Amino acid sequence: MKRREFITLLGGASAPLLLAPFTARAQQRERVRRIGVLISLTQGDPESQGWMKAFAQRLQSLGWTPGRNIHVDYRWAGGARESTRIAAAELVAMAPEVIVADGTTTVLAVQRAAPTMPIVFVLVPDPVGAGIVPSLARPGGNLTGFTHYEYQTAGKWLDTLKEIAPGVSRALVLTRDPTTAPGSLALAAVEAAGRSLRVQVVSAPTSEAIDFERAINSFAAVPNGGLVVLPTVVTSIHRELIVALAARHRLPAVYPYRHFTEAGGLLSYSIDATEQFRQAAGYVDRILRGEKPADLPVQAPVKYETVLNLRTAKALGLDVPASVLVRADEVIE
Repeated sequence: MKRREFITLLGGASAPLLLAPFTARAQQRERVRRIGVLISLTQGDPESQGWMKAFAQRLQSLGWTPGRNIHVDYRWAGGARESTRIAAAELVAMAPEVIVADGTTTVLAVQRAAPTMPIVFVLVPDPVGAGIVPSLARPGGNLTGFTHYEYQTAGKWLDTLKEIAPGVSRALVLTRDPTTAPGSLALAAVEAAGRSLRVQVVSAPTSEAIDFERAINSFAAVPNGGLVVLPTVVTSIHRELIVALAARHRLPAVYPYRHFTEAGGLLSYSIDATEQFRQAAGYVDRILRGEKPADLPVQAPVKYETVLNLRTAKALGLDVPASVLVRADEVIE
């Protein structure tokens, strides 16, 4: 046998052996992994769609492509406790390897339905106080994620409202349930700020559209009022109604998310909620690659953004202070 024929024969015989490990690894990489996502808002809400777009884009940048190596099941809770429970149960029944959920109520529903399944949470203000994790640095168990805001931030909302509208002497705080930890602690922070600012603070529990109408219509009957809207799924779902009622009664208002300001609200001071879903995709990636939620610390937001709607300020006849304009990360004109 000639030397060239021998080398060719040797190469042909050894090629399958050489390629076998690469083929096995390729097949392993292409195994389809299942992810579940439970969103507190409604499916048609533009905000929730933006969250999911950012989440999917970040996953793809990390090498996860739907239809190739991941499958993502989405459910939307729509703000109601019973629909949240049902959606959580449906998602868990699909046996995903990890679930992403936003908001305290939504996360607790998933946790009850799947006490051992890995869960990555976002937009949760106090995961330790809510019993979701025992520690931020060492969450332990099967949950980790990203916190929303510290309760003292609620006092900052009233400070900002008073700064942009000095004539405000009364403030209505819109919260879902002031008897829960998120509602009561945030309300307490607003009340503490109110005492130092000499602003009377009242609260209104709200869960339906009619609650917002009754509370704001009644509050607006007395002059010099303003609104502080707390970050709850219910206020987000009804943001257009809240903004419209504030405009009708000429009430200056400060909001917990930029999507309120984009809908015509006066001012928002908040974290970037969309960014938290991008970060959640990073944790999902690490869990799918073998890391445990117990070893991934819960992360707090590092930046808050101020968005000012100058058109609304002009409609309310407000002379926006230079201090507010300078701090604004974005001005809608």
